Amino acid sequence: MFNIKTSCISATKQRKRKMSRPHILAVPYPAQGHVIPFLELSQHLVKHGFRVTFVNTEHTHNRVMNGLQEKSCIGNENEIRLVSIPDGLEPWEDRNDLGKVGGKIIQVMSQKLQELIEKISREEDQKIFCLIVDKWAGFTIPAAEKMKIRKVAFWPAAVATLALIYNTQKLIDDGIIDTDGIPIKKQIIQLAQNMPEIDCTKLVWTSMGGKDLASQKGMFEILKNNIEAGKAADYLICNSAYDLEPGAFSLFPNILPIGPLLPSNRQANSAGSFWPEDSTCLDWLDQQQPNSVIYVAFGSFTVLDKTQFQELALGLELTNMPFLWVVRLDITDEPNEAYPEGFQDRVAGRSRLVSWAPQQKVLSHPSTACFFSHCGWNSTLEGVSNGVPFLCWPYFSDQFIDESYICDIWKVGSKFNKDEKGIITREEIKSKVDQVLGDESFKARAVELQESALKSVKEGGQSTGILRISLNGSMHSS
Repeated sequence: MFNIKTSCISATKQRKRKMSRPHILAVPYPAQGHVIPFLELSQHLVKHGFRVTFVNTEHTHNRVMNGLQEKSCIGNENEIRLVSIPDGLEPWEDRNDLGKVGGKIIQVMSQKLQELIEKISREEDQKIFCLIVDKWAGFTIPAAEKMKIRKVAFWPAAVATLALIYNTQKLIDDGIIDTDGIPIKKQIIQLAQNMPEIDCTKLVWTSMGGKDLASQKGMFEILKNNIEAGKAADYLICNSAYDLEPGAFSLFPNILPIGPLLPSNRQANSAGSFWPEDSTCLDWLDQQQPNSVIYVAFGSFTVLDKTQFQELALGLELTNMPFLWVVRLDITDEPNEAYPEGFQDRVAGRSRLVSWAPQQKVLSHPSTACFFSHCGWNSTLEGVSNGVPFLCWPYFSDQFIDESYICDIWKVGSKFNKDEKGIITREEIKSKVDQVLGDESFKARAVELQESALKSVKEGGQSTGILRISLNGSMHSS
């Protein structure tokens, strides 16, 4: 149980207060890029009169709690309660091995979730109103079906990514992939007009599954089965907007956009970070000139080898611009002594290196000029919603689709080219920084896209804003 605020209200009054709010169970997939938008959605639902039990795996729950500095950004226990269930892995097992994680949680989480639902129903003598489950974790849907609870599937990534997964049979029929999801030949595909071009050697499941074919086949099967199970949901909602993905939405007439999901206060921290945020970097940003700082952050999974890490460092140095670089302790496959010799001393006067940053605040800061990003969907939406141009450095999964949106469809950023050894060189880094920051059209398009994205979640915008579930039991979008 997650107890944030103590209260002298009697137990009877607390119980009555709880009973007056319909109870929603929210179940994200156990990864940071899924937990963050789920918590944003939960906080919006609280504002509309609901209370939420937020179900993480034990490992994820502990990381969220350790990373949570501003407990008030969640709310009190009567509104959002964080609970945990096992994920089936031993404490020492690698949670970054997505194939292993996916296989284990399927075996364990659905049963544990059903037990949790039964426990809550007994304690409250009241049926849970609705289950909102991550579509990546569609295997938990049967638990709600057994308990006869309304089911909502939430897709936290780009709709284009969902379209790709839904069209796997067509890709097989067209001879693009085999029945195990492995590309038959290298080619570029596009599912519809105004949708990203997808390199079939960088499909979601092949880049998530590791280098060996067995892992890729396993990830394809897990992903396909999870998505199929999620089709049993009564409603499908997504963290996107019509204006951002018109081509993809044309393939999904029944999906309800509710994005971009961002803190209502753009200066607030996003809840759900797996690492404590170093807010001192904001003081450093305050000392920089407007529109002068390169912000570099590659999310929670990206790992660089020593050669690429050093080229990135030297490329940032070569730009001669101030930069804020998020360097996780595990961002390299070697200890962080991998910095080039003398690098930290040479750039000390114009750089800030942190292990994790309050990204929403950094991107909205007037000193931030551009965003070196791994192109995860949350980071993409945050950059778009702050009108910041991108330099794209995708690592795996759906990030290549998001990169295509940024560079090919929206034209608010640039891609890097690799040399014959597969390295993005320091010269290439400087060249692309000069290109994006030297061409005012990138910033102009970014501002236009920002206006469109934010308009979609305002009253009367094209997005449904927030999924409203009326107290009489009906569900509709507003």
